[in-house]
Amino acid sequence: MIFALNHATDRPIYAQIGDRIKFAVVSGLLRPGELVPSVRELSKQLVVNPNTVARAYRDLQTELVLEPIRGTGLQVGLGAVEVCRADRREFVRRRVREAIVEVQQSGLPTDEVEAILQGEWAASRRHGNGHPAGVDPSSGLTEPKGADR
Repeated sequence: MIFALNHATDRPIYAQIGDRIKFAVVSGLLRPGELVPSVRELSKQLVVNPNTVARAYRDLQTELVLEPIRGTGLQVGLGAVEVCRADRREFVRRRVREAIVEVQQSGLPTDEVEAILQGEWAASRRHGNGHPAGVDPSSGLTEPKGADR
């Protein structure tokens, strides 16, 4: 499980790790009952301090995304998919609201904005990866390749 982190964003690394694991759960890359990499293993893969991964895992346990298995490690919780899906909906809702504010401030006519939106939506479907053309999924602004949040 290797995914990209964005060191240039204001979002803390531990939060990005949590986001990426949630993306993986919603997309089915991680399924309920499946073990996640150990703190040491993931910290080596991502080249981050183990305390950073431990904090992400703690937060995910608090959110009921991960649950401990005595003597084994952490697994994706049984209710994790719905928790992550609800989180994903809120993330999208928040981003759409931010985009709407920017659009309103731009002064562009509504029909022009709708044309832009339809064009970008169509382009993302043509590319088959869910990302508009030219959007780098590892930018920290979108989900990692092959995953939905």
